[in-house]
Amino acid sequence: MGKNRELKEAKVLEIKEKMEKAQCIVLSKYQGLTVEEDTALRKNLRESGVEYKVYKNTLVTLAAKELGYDGLADILKGPVSIALGYDDPTAPARILNDFAKDHKKLELKGGVVQGEIFDQDKIMQLAKIPPKEVLIAKLLGSFKAPLSKAVYLLNAIKEQKESQEA
Repeated sequence: MGKNRELKEAKVLEIKEKMEKAQCIVLSKYQGLTVEEDTALRKNLRESGVEYKVYKNTLVTLAAKELGYDGLADILKGPVSIALGYDDPTAPARILNDFAKDHKKLELKGGVVQGEIFDQDKIMQLAKIPPKEVLIAKLLGSFKAPLSKAVYLLNAIKEQKESQEA
């Protein structure tokens, strides 16, 4: 077996392992971004724990097929980057979408979220979901409001009883 083939097989295995571990995979068209823009995008992604790579489409297609993601072959046309989110399943889509608002050359194409293939529309919907921390804060805020009202009410009853006893 040739050395080139061994290298390709190793790269396909590496891609497959990363795709298996990722909760979210977002594919985007990056052609036309300047080096400075690409560096800024990579920094934003890295700070959120998202891995951002450019692989040969044929190698990604082979890895995707091994994982049963046959639908990705349609998305993997032309220059495509891959963002892999391991912790927050919304982070890759959200960060790429926010960046694309100011940099029209970047275009989200689709991806895989927790084993399900998402087309461009679904990825755009996913990008609109706030970060996990924001959702938790909203949930806790919704718990806190009724509790605060209950405490206020109990305190008012206590003060009323104390004033009646005096």
